[in-house]
Amino acid sequence: MEASIQISFEHVEHSDAIEHRVREELDKLEQFYGRLTAARVVIDKEQRRHSKGDSYSVRLIFTVPGVEDIAVTHDPAKTGRNEDLNVTISDAFCRGPPPITGPRSQETKTSQSERS
Repeated sequence: MEASIQISFEHVEHSDAIEHRVREELDKLEQFYGRLTAARVVIDKEQRRHSKGDSYSVRLIFTVPGVEDIAVTHDPAKTGRNEDLNVTISDAFCRGPPPITGPRSQETKTSQSERS
């Protein structure tokens, strides 16, 4: 990916394997959204321990020329699903940014299950 990439880990130790996985997902995404000029990915872990295990969230912030930043947040802790970090990453990138057609304000997408 030629765009500027920033990957940060909050409340979770840095992992080269996870960073590599995120970069692969960004490369795939760039094939469909070639106008991306920057991407920020924040991997976060819920600080309190759940009886079912750890919960992770992934926030994606994309910069595209001519529009405000586009934000995508995937937080399965709200639904109790996808407590595995790899599944959470896949789910966040599968949703990806909305189609970019012109100027728009910042958008935040939530999964259908989080809206319910």
